[in-house]
Order: sequence, then C-alpha cells, then structure tokens
Amino acid sequence: MINSLRTIAFFGCSLTSRYRQGLCQRFNRAAKKRGMNIVYFNSLGRIGEKNTEFGECELDIIDYIDLDEFDGIIYDGEGYNVEAMAEKVENKLRTAKCPVVSISTHVDGFYNIDFEDAMGMRKLVEHFTDVHKHTRIGFMSGFLTHPDAQLRLQVFRTVMKEKGLPEDGAGVFEGDFWFHKGEEAADFFLSRPERPQSIVCANDYMAIALISAFKLRGIKVPDDIAVSGFDGSTEGKQFIPHITTATREREDIAEKAMSILDSPESICGGNTDFFVSPRTIYEQSCGCKVVDYETEANNLEDIYNDVRIFGYCLNDAEAAMLKLNKVERLDQLEDAFMKCATNFGDYSAFFLFLQTDEAGRHSCSSDFEKASDHFSPVIWIDKKSEYVKPDRAERSRFYIPRSSDPETPHFYYVMSSYCAERMFGYALIEMKEDDIFSDFYNIFLLNLSVTLERLWKNDNINRLYEKQKALYEKQIELSIHDELTGIFNRRGFNEFSSNAIKSLKGKSIVCTMVIDMDGLKHINDVYGHNEGDWAIKNTANIIAECCCSGEIAGRAGGDEFYIYASDYTQEKLDSFNRSLVQLCDEYNAKHDKPYRIELSYGSYLCETDKNGSIEDFLKISDERMYEQKMSKPGRKTRQQ
Repeated sequence: MINSLRTIAFFGCSLTSRYRQGLCQRFNRAAKKRGMNIVYFNSLGRIGEKNTEFGECELDIIDYIDLDEFDGIIYDGEGYNVEAMAEKVENKLRTAKCPVVSISTHVDGFYNIDFEDAMGMRKLVEHFTDVHKHTRIGFMSGFLTHPDAQLRLQVFRTVMKEKGLPEDGAGVFEGDFWFHKGEEAADFFLSRPERPQSIVCANDYMAIALISAFKLRGIKVPDDIAVSGFDGSTEGKQFIPHITTATREREDIAEKAMSILDSPESICGGNTDFFVSPRTIYEQSCGCKVVDYETEANNLEDIYNDVRIFGYCLNDAEAAMLKLNKVERLDQLEDAFMKCATNFGDYSAFFLFLQTDEAGRHSCSSDFEKASDHFSPVIWIDKKSEYVKPDRAERSRFYIPRSSDPETPHFYYVMSSYCAERMFGYALIEMKEDDIFSDFYNIFLLNLSVTLERLWKNDNINRLYEKQKALYEKQIELSIHDELTGIFNRRGFNEFSSNAIKSLKGKSIVCTMVIDMDGLKHINDVYGHNEGDWAIKNTANIIAECCCSGEIAGRAGGDEFYIYASDYTQEKLDSFNRSLVQLCDEYNAKHDKPYRIELSYGSYLCETDKNGSIEDFLKISDERMYEQKMSKPGRKTRQQ
C-alpha cells in the first residue's frame, strides 16, 4: 500500500517516446485531479535502428507483481514491439481482479478505448477533395500487414470511390511507418502518368520522409504537391512545412480511461468499448497555412536549445559510464548514482531493489542460487525523507515504498534491471513534476545493469581465483608434507630449514638432530607393513610433540627424521631429548604393543651465520646418531 489513495497500474513499452511522454503527462494530470496514484511498469522492448537488441529476460519482473495491490490497470499494448511481449503482459493482466482498460489495442475481456482512425482518415481525404478540389490523390501506406495500415488504406479507397474517383487514386505505395521509404515513395509518385496533386500518408513520419525526398528533387510542398500525415506527432509540428495531420488526443484518452477506473459501474453501464475521436489539424503541408518566419525562427531557437542541452546530457551520460566503471562493490552504487544522475530530469526519489535467493544473497553475487520472490533495496535515495525504509534483515516481496504523505498522489516508474542472461531486480523512480524522465534515464539504468553484471562476473572470477589459490596451496602443502605422518617431507624440511638459516642476522647457535627408529625392519617382517606404518606415524607424533621451541621437523625417508632449530641452547636440547624418551615410554606403556618404539638420535650444536651448511650439520648429527645406535646391545652393523 503506497498511501491511503487508490492506486492505478500502467503497463506500457517505450514510455520515453515523444508520443508516450505526453501520454504519461496527461495521465498524471488526470490522476491528480481524481486523487489517485499511478505506478508505471515500463519496458524498453526492442531498441536500436541498424543494430536492434532487446533483453529476453526484461519482462521476468512481471511474474513478481501482485495485481491485487492495485485498484485499476491501464494497458498500452501498442508499444510492445517484441514478439510475445504483449501476449505475456495480457496473460498476466487477465488474472487481475480489478478493471483493466486497454487504450491502444483491442483486447477481449478488457475495457477498450478505440480510436476512430477511420473518421480522422476520412476527414483528411475529404479535405483534399472538398476543400482543395483535388482529384489526383496518392496514398502512402505503412506495412500492409499492419492493422492500422489496412484500416487507413481501406478508408482512403472508400472515400475515393464515394467521390467518384479511382479507388487507388494516383497510386498506392507501401511504406514502413518510419523514415526509410521516403526516397522510393518520391520516385514512385513522380513516375506516375499524371503527377499527384496531393498525397495522404498513413502517419507523420512517412510524410516527413516523403517531403524531404521531394525537396531534394526540386518539388515544393504544398505548391507542387500537397502532403498530409496522421497521428499528430511532435516531429510533424516542428518540421517545415508543418504537417497537416489527424491527432489522437492524449488528454481525451487519459480522461476517458481514468473515468472508467474511477467509477466503472456508472460510466460503463454494460459497455466495454469506448471511442475517442481524432482531431484534424490543417497546416502548411496542405496549403491551409503559410509559413510564419518569425514563429519558425522561435521554433528553430527552441530546437537549437534542445540540441545544446542534448549535448550536455550526452556528456553527462559518458561521464556516468566512467563513474560506474569504477564501482567495485555493491555499497558504492548509491554514491555513484547520486553523483551521476543529472541528465534525465529532476527526481524526488530513486530506489534499486535486487532480487535475493532463499538465503538472502543478492542476484549479483556469484553464490546466488535459485531466485526467490523477495527483493532487497541496495540504493535508497529519498530526497524528501517521506518513505519508510525496510530493515536490512527484512525480506520483502516486490513492493512500492510506503509514503508518509497519505493524501498526495504519487507517480512512480518501475523498470526491470537486467542484462543479457539474467534479471537482477527493478528500479523505481519518482519525478518531481508530472513529466516523465528522458531517454538518458534508460541509458543510465542499462549502464547500472552492466555494472551489476560486471560485479557478478568479478565475484565469480574472484571466487574462482580463491578456489584455485586454495587448491594450489593445498597442492603445495601436499608437496612439502609427508603423506603418512603429516609432518614435513624431505623437500619441505630442506626448504624451511634452509630459509631459516638464510634469515639469520649475524652469528647464532643452531642445532640439527637426526632421529632413527630402532627395529622397524623387525616390525615390518613380523607384524606387517601396516603395523610398521603405524609405528612410523606415532614416532612422528612423538617428535612433533617435542618440538615446542621453534624446531623444524621432517621425515627424511623410511624411519629417519631430521630436526633443525635456530637460536638454540644446550638446555633446550636436553629438554627435547628428555621429552623424546619420556613420550616413547608413555606410548609403549599405554598401547601394550608386542614391540616397543625406541629411537636412536644424534645432535649437533654450533655457531653459524646465514652462510652455514645445514647438510654439513646434519652429517655430523647423523654420525652421532649412528654411534649411539651402534652402542646399544646386540648392534653389529648399521643395517640392523
């Protein structure tokens, strides 16, 4: 619940197009008059001209919207320009319990506001036949597979026939509802046996393209050929000559739609279809008005200012890209937004919600698992401090922040935050005035999504690096440790003892020891090698337990062990030897094995510096160990 006022949802695509910007403005005014909120769910759809692209997961957000939160729904299906987009939205809206009004396409089961395009096209054709007395009239259609193109061509042919003129007049050319076919259309009409006196175009964009092509060929409009368009676009009003057209009155659409939702029972009376009549505007392109150069000079100045501001906004967009490229952590996004959000209009609040999994991890985290229906705010900019921010630990479903102002209508715009393969969440913005943001907001959100994608990839790379690093360290650990005993192997002992000697500062007393098990061959031969491994392992444990004064111990191989220690003393050595004997006796008494663990050992204490040779010291220790071993009763040779 946003506040105590009724709330309307508006589903549309490309709301920053010139026509729909004005449409949103009219709807906001109509809602404000009735004390209603509007939440616009806007999609970008297919973007680009020569290289078109669209986000396949852009509409995934619709699955998480709870329509029960709304008192009515406006549906602008005409703007959805990707296959199956409109169908997905319509299927969602059919589940709504509140009334749904379709304002641009006829949808069974909804209230529909239909445009009387036939009336507008009839008035334009009759204007040329009745007012200008033209008999040679051509028609530039849109794609003939498009319903609007079919209807407008049918009306043209009907009126021409009623006037006793050829149905196709001075020729019918199939255009594209855009600016690309003007050259071909101009050549087509100029190649007709009789040049047309006027040409009716199925929309303003094609009329502009046709007139531009005529100019290049020395044809003056309207002096040589008059031209009209359709739809009443802003471009048609700015172009010279201004385009004669029929316009869909956006204010009438908004008023009619909001009236239906305000009181559907009293307004509808069982009807589901309502009609909005177009208004014909007779301008310079048909000859009804002449160019006022003072007015046009003012228009050119306005256009120049728009171009100049556009350049500033473009520079700001470039700067925002660089700023966002420096973001390395999620908690840096809010600061980046506040510094970069300067070029799409004044806003009073902006929120970015990221989807979480069941464990609460964000969708841009590499350990994000299956998506849940919960979202968490990661950017919360509330310039008027009027929204209740949820606790960080709180997990919320898709929601609109709750306002502390219960009686003021609010208008929000919600867009999915997505990249090529995934939806991250959604952004919500509230503008200060009735106008919607400019296209630069779309650019900013796309860059924001690219930043989230980069954070996701970087997190993946970092985690992979840490995993590989841990694996490498484990491999290194294994390579320098004895697999049986866990203490250093010969390689590990050599590496660490050599580094210890090289790190000596001046002269120091060091110690080396060589320890050898007595009777291992007998244990292996009589009790088996598993028992021999047990004895070696426990001998290593005893030696490791004795190393409490910085000693480095390693298994040199078989039953032989090496010890090295820096900064050593005779007292430490004596303590080590006493512990070694004591622990062996305790082990033998405790385990009651049919054999005893007994050790022979030799040690060497000497003064050295970093150039000392540990191999030479170990050789002396080994000789002393051998002497001790041989001094034991029953010893004849070293091999025993």
